[in-house]
Amino acid sequence: MNPINPTQWLEEYEARLADLKQKSEDLQENFASASATASSRDGAVTVTVGPNGGLQNLQLGHRAVELGAPRLTALILETARIAQKQAAGKVLEVFRPLGEGTEAMSMVMDAIPDDEDVDGDTAFDEIDEPEPEPAPAPPVYRPAATAPQAPRPVRRARPADDEEDENQPW
Repeated sequence: MNPINPTQWLEEYEARLADLKQKSEDLQENFASASATASSRDGAVTVTVGPNGGLQNLQLGHRAVELGAPRLTALILETARIAQKQAAGKVLEVFRPLGEGTEAMSMVMDAIPDDEDVDGDTAFDEIDEPEPEPAPAPPVYRPAATAPQAPRPVRRARPADDEEDENQPW
């Protein structure tokens, strides 16, 4: 058995610390740039998300207004999912040098959806738009009854009594 050389051990330890420090600095630097931008096939929607998957920008192209609300909503959500998957992949690559083989790396990998969960080839033409409700039928005109109406009763004025008005304002 070889005796441990304290000087050599200390030098190796310091080298590992310096490497870890450099990897940590690289992670901090590159993490902020791990955003992703995805566009729909037709260019109607472009979404940018940050490294945490949060929406940073949404751009709607000219064709977006032609899609109708349900299809546009689905297209935005699908494009955002694609961008989030891309950003998660970038975060994973940025974190890999520091976290390889650690439990933290397993947690990061588990948080990224599988490829079958995000499909960039979704057929947006299959999204059904709700049928417009039929317009209500116009009201039917019915002439008013022509029966004579009784005269309205006439209200008689009450005698003015100042004392009564103060106690009962109604």
